[in-house]
Amino acid sequence: MELRDEVRREMTLLRERIPDVDGSVACSVDGMTIASDLKDAVEQTGALSSALLALSRRMTDMVGKGAFEETLISGTNGYAAFYAAGPKIVLTVLARPGTNLGLLRLEGRKTAANLAAITSRTWTTQ
Repeated sequence: MELRDEVRREMTLLRERIPDVDGSVACSVDGMTIASDLKDAVEQTGALSSALLALSRRMTDMVGKGAFEETLISGTNGYAAFYAAGPKIVLTVLARPGTNLGLLRLEGRKTAANLAAITSRTWTTQ
């Protein structure tokens, strides 16, 4: 199975576990989209996600809080959650207002770990 297909499968599973998820995008740390189930602004979302990942990693390092895991942005129309999926991938998950944030954090981290394993396995064999 191709990397993009495996990543999309994980995104589908995430939506099944959290019905309030509007969409997600996985991109490389340089902003290149690997897979997405977003309808609009995919390229901009990937670019901004990679920039936010870099800033978040730098901040956690600077203040001595260990390795970056996630950033959550709360807006009036819902949430944007960003997860490190290994050293080379960022997973962005968009969710509606009223989403169970504990479940989002738990499942987002689980999905990010799965993506890290997939990309590690796939990229080392290419």
